[in-house]
Amino acid sequence: MIVTIKPSRLKGNIQAPASKSSMQRACAAALLRKGTTIINNAGHSNDDKAALGIIKALGAKINKDGNSVIVTSNGLQPVSSTIDCGESGLSIRMFTPLVALSGEEITITGSGSLVTRPMDVFDEIFPTLGVSIQTQDGKLPLIVQGPLLPADIEVDGSLSSQFLTGLLMAYGAYPYIDAGGKDTEVILKASIIVHDLKSRPYIDLTLDVMKKFGFVTPTNNNYEEFIFDYTETQSEHPRIEMEVNYIVEGDWSGGAFLLVAGAIAGSILVSGLDVNSTQADKKILDALMAANAGLAIEAKGIRLVPGEMIAFDFDATDCPDLFPPLVALAAYCKGSTKIKGVGRLIHKESNRALTLQDEFDKMGVTIDIDGDTMIIHGGKVVKGADVHSQHDHRIAMACAVAALGADSEMVIEEAQAVNKSYPDFYSHLENLGAGVSLNNKLSWHE
Repeated sequence: MIVTIKPSRLKGNIQAPASKSSMQRACAAALLRKGTTIINNAGHSNDDKAALGIIKALGAKINKDGNSVIVTSNGLQPVSSTIDCGESGLSIRMFTPLVALSGEEITITGSGSLVTRPMDVFDEIFPTLGVSIQTQDGKLPLIVQGPLLPADIEVDGSLSSQFLTGLLMAYGAYPYIDAGGKDTEVILKASIIVHDLKSRPYIDLTLDVMKKFGFVTPTNNNYEEFIFDYTETQSEHPRIEMEVNYIVEGDWSGGAFLLVAGAIAGSILVSGLDVNSTQADKKILDALMAANAGLAIEAKGIRLVPGEMIAFDFDATDCPDLFPPLVALAAYCKGSTKIKGVGRLIHKESNRALTLQDEFDKMGVTIDIDGDTMIIHGGKVVKGADVHSQHDHRIAMACAVAALGADSEMVIEEAQAVNKSYPDFYSHLENLGAGVSLNNKLSWHE
């Protein structure tokens, strides 16, 4: 799909999309506990759909009621020998340890860039937990057979927090899972030691979901060790069979693009973003303030108005998904913006550092990479150009936002990549007054 974005002035109010990070964790938790879960403000991105498909294959029953999803589960009871994670990096890393709680052999597949991402961390950890694991030289497909038995392990947290999320949820749900052979084991305590953890806010989100769903929550020793004490759970199985009403947060990752769009071409009001959220990408507010953007936090939402903006320094090590909207923002900031954390961009839907460099170069925006730091030379005229998403949802959105203040229209190829996380993105821009057109009159959700 090709989308053309014209230079535009934006005006109006918009609701931020649902957080796929929150939605996918809620899906996993709803599967592992017994009973009914009502997930409100449910997302409908491709990653959200992948998570729902996974829990259905693992035994959950799903019904939709307007903007809510009702999940009924009797625990982890696979009805399929294969699960498909689509292109979701969170799903593959989070659900694999959860699948391993089962005693059944399960094949885990994916598509797109996911098939090239390294999964060898499973090869290193799973044997320690009593889990058989087969990979294709550290890549998909994975063949897993448990049951997983919590043990004292050490994990490298420098590449991604997503695998740790899966382990934490697996350890937390362990006492309530019925898996073949597990009843012969008596495990009273287990700890996960983590080295050089990145993206701590995502772990905060995981722990919050675990608490709300009644899982065993660990003692957190400064994110360096998580200690699970099972001595008080042996007779408390029924407590996880409660009904849960869970509200999916507004998505700061997708909302960041709306906020930057407002700073470039507003004024707009973005609602649905909790300023007290644990989401890592809430730090976009810090970047906007550092750039001297026209920003005000009001009772009904966050208001953005355009104005003179200046270059800023920002550490995105713990929030690497902010790089694309930050680059779009920096393109309109006078001077050279420095963003730290480039090393976190290699294993995304694309190598985002190089992709951002290539696509923004077409717009006349020079980007240098110096070790772990990206330097964006902004403040000059952003040129309209023919750009390519490189099948990366955040690159497509960054290019669209950059187009709003450009000197001519921006043509984005493979623009449907946004469906991975924010399928309503182009229609939301259009609702705010942006000039948006699609080729062949295709739907927004192609």
